Amino acid sequence: QVRLVESGGGLVQLGDSLRLSCEASGSINGIMVWAWYRQPPGKQREWVANIRADGFSSYANAVRGRFTISRDNTKNTVYLQIDSLKAEDTAVYYCNLRIGGVWEYWGQGTQVTVSS
Repeated sequence: QVRLVESGGGLVQLGDSLRLSCEASGSINGIMVWAWYRQPPGKQREWVANIRADGFSSYANAVRGRFTISRDNTKNTVYLQIDSLKAEDTAVYYCNLRIGGVWEYWGQGTQVTVSS
């Protein structure tokens, strides 16, 4: 079993920066693809970014240029750097891990609230 633990969320001001982390623990064997999703209040969960095992990353149009996903394979950890925070970035952020293209795991979510 694999467990994902997120951290780094909180209440921030417009224009601030924030870094979210998500660490995986447990039996992790195989090619890992990390992703971040978010769920704004009253809306469905949406994909934000992902990063492949080779380091190639992709971003949703709404966040490209302000969000940066990165990973530390030695720590089984993925990060999401969020710059120039906007009100519409307010959401619960979830990390997602796919191993070997078969197994999928989710974190418990971390709240990010952007205040003006």
